[in-house]
Amino acid sequence: MTNTISGVSLEKAPEKFKEGGNVTVNVKFSITGALRQAFNEKNWEKAYNKHDNVFKLRYGIKLYSGGLRKREIGKTLDAYKKVALFWTRNPKLTQVGEKKVWVQISKNFEPFIPKNQVEAQEVLLDFDEKMHFNASELGVGKHKIGAEIYVSWFKHDYAESFDQKAHSKEIEIEITK
Repeated sequence: MTNTISGVSLEKAPEKFKEGGNVTVNVKFSITGALRQAFNEKNWEKAYNKHDNVFKLRYGIKLYSGGLRKREIGKTLDAYKKVALFWTRNPKLTQVGEKKVWVQISKNFEPFIPKNQVEAQEVLLDFDEKMHFNASELGVGKHKIGAEIYVSWFKHDYAESFDQKAHSKEIEIEITK
């Protein structure tokens, strides 16, 4: 089974933006496939025992204005999520009695310890990023904008290496004076 970037979508709050204001667009996407299935307690313990204790997932989002001559708008997001496997005695974390390995997921240096395996998969593999740019970059009128997403990681005990790009469907926004 392979991994794919799926469910890529752009969402905007208001229909119209003022020329001097900021535009905020939510970019949502998920990683589906082999990694989502393999990211479980059994494989965490196997990887931990083989000293494969850190998993780093790198991702980026670039907004562009549509049309014939696509151009980048706003600041490109370049971020990562890091998983650290650790040994624990906390019975609230591990779901199976004999399992003692759990995960901590950090997004840009903010650590989070999920309560269960499903939450860990969602935190690591589901994305919802707010992208901001100045409306004056586009100018007054109707514009189509889209997003280019890339995701990559290296080979690990429970995952093959991955490097892929995906594009969202373009949405239309209107900038008024």
